[in-house]
Amino acid sequence: MKNKFVIISVIILLIIFVGVGSLLGYRAYQQWRIANAEIIVELNDNLEVDVFSDVKLSSLIKSINGELIKDFSINTKKVGKQAVTFDYVNDDDIKVSYTFEFDVVDKIAPLIFSSKNFSVTKGYDGNLAEELFCGDNYDNNPKCELIGHYNYNVVGSYPVAFLGTDSSGNVSRTDFTLNVKAPSTGGSSGGGSSNYINFSDVVNEHKTFKTRIGLDVSRWQGDIDFQKVKDAGVEFVFIRVGSQRGVDGEYYIDPKFERNIKGFKEVGIPVGIYFYSYANSKANAKKEAKWIIEQLKPYKIDLPVVFDWENWSFYQEFNLSFYNITEIAKTYLNEMEKAGYDGMLYSSKYYLENVWFDHKYPVWLAHYTTKTNYQGEYKVWQMCSNGRVSGINGNVDINIMYN
Repeated sequence: MKNKFVIISVIILLIIFVGVGSLLGYRAYQQWRIANAEIIVELNDNLEVDVFSDVKLSSLIKSINGELIKDFSINTKKVGKQAVTFDYVNDDDIKVSYTFEFDVVDKIAPLIFSSKNFSVTKGYDGNLAEELFCGDNYDNNPKCELIGHYNYNVVGSYPVAFLGTDSSGNVSRTDFTLNVKAPSTGGSSGGGSSNYINFSDVVNEHKTFKTRIGLDVSRWQGDIDFQKVKDAGVEFVFIRVGSQRGVDGEYYIDPKFERNIKGFKEVGIPVGIYFYSYANSKANAKKEAKWIIEQLKPYKIDLPVVFDWENWSFYQEFNLSFYNITEIAKTYLNEMEKAGYDGMLYSSKYYLENVWFDHKYPVWLAHYTTKTNYQGEYKVWQMCSNGRVSGINGNVDINIMYN
């Protein structure tokens, strides 16, 4: 029995040894196959991609000896040489990795002040190069400079140029006339224009089964007679909840907000909300959104809560690329969406066409004209700021909403 046990033990050990040896041999063979796997990757001749563009990995590859495991969007948010690594299964059914570099480039020149004339008063002591509009899709701080000979202390007209240069060397130039004028001696300018647009005329022109005609209001409309506004046919209203006292200033509630939202709700007019923003970072946009959400808690909001950012006359002070101001808007609107509200971006035609990047939110277009030629999509069109309607003394913005 003892010899038989020994023989069985030896056989078992031999089986284990052979099995382990085979396993180790198989692993060694697999490692050898992987180490010696054939990798054939042919890349495009041109590996330049535009900054912030949506580029798939596969669009940079001419051919590989196998199939991609996953095609994905490459990172194009930073200008310069970038590396990307991807996995694929080659024709021998071996998973392999490959790394290559591509070049992210910015070919878009800064967007700058483009008028043919600009006037200042004699003795002007500011920095005009910092006050004229100058911004860039990628750079937070493009170089903006005034070129030419001029004297703020001598009345006259000076031919000058305004240049915007970004970090990639893209240059924009505007040639214009700088007018230095004598200080005003006072007197009347003639009382201004009395032109205005009747709400009823807008209704007659634009009201269909696919549209609603409404207003947007703030403290500047004073004490509103809500029933008269309702009787005039107003179908919706956007109400300013508040604003901020400049960049990094405190938030404040519009003095007429509570009266307006309660009054319009009582007469059954659907309400949306807007906030005049000075946000200069995503963190501030989130903080701003949370403050607004707190103010809205007592009320049912029927329409979107709008991001309204209009600080273009001193844009350089914000040190924001167009990409980053769009990220700020998206941060604000994302917070609104998480809180259960619909979001909307308000902006004028020019900035919608030239500044804002793509985003998923509806647009409130400001374009003061009888017929807009804006080609992008929009949900609401603010067509004028000199509207008149029963129940409001003075001018009011009139809007058309598309169902």
